[in-house]
Amino acid sequence: MHTVLLYVRSIIFLLVALFAMPVMAGQQTLLVVGDSLSAAYGVPSETAWVQLLRERLQSNGLSNWSVVNASISGETTDGGVRRLPELLEKNNPSVVIIELGGNDGLRGFPPGVIKSNLASMVENVQNSGARAILVGMQIP
Repeated sequence: MHTVLLYVRSIIFLLVALFAMPVMAGQQTLLVVGDSLSAAYGVPSETAWVQLLRERLQSNGLSNWSVVNASISGETTDGGVRRLPELLEKNNPSVVIIELGGNDGLRGFPPGVIKSNLASMVENVQNSGARAILVGMQIP
């Protein structure tokens, strides 16, 4: 339940951030790079948070935004770092949501490595001209 609440808060934050952005003409892309939580593993696709985000954007008059879900169940920050350059080139997003790190924690990766990988991803997103949104999570 705590995870769901975190995502609901993240979605609300994202919507506020999108509404605060200058109005841009033309199609805009929001790219989601995440793990099973974003890939909707074991969840009906119509109730997955990324699908709910798509619907929320549409219902709030942001029909010029498309959402690309490049999430993979089991993904780690290392995998995200390796996949991100191609995803940025292929999708040319305006906003990138990064939801990774949980699998790293479950596998016992050092927190410094996780932090470094996430920082690298955020830097790559910013260097591409997009805005990065990093979804936080608690690792036991």
